[in-house]
Amino acid sequence: MVAKATEKTTDNVNHPTHYNQGGIECIDAMKAAFGDDNVKTFCHLNAFKYLWRSHYKNGTEDLKKAAWYLNKEIELTNGK
Repeated sequence: MVAKATEKTTDNVNHPTHYNQGGIECIDAMKAAFGDDNVKTFCHLNAFKYLWRSHYKNGTEDLKKAAWYLNKEIELTNGK
């Protein structure tokens, strides 16, 4: 089924709606509350989780989520 132009499509990898409340992404709130170093560790561990389960749960979507978390860790490591 093709989404109509008026329907909002969900991006479960890059911007899942359940991780955005009041226009604030959860990962940004985590950075503010816990600091970049702790969020880098979280990203690393979350990537591991998604790689671990990818063959048993959501396949390619989990691999994309793992890549997203690794890219976020790289971004935080490079100070962006």
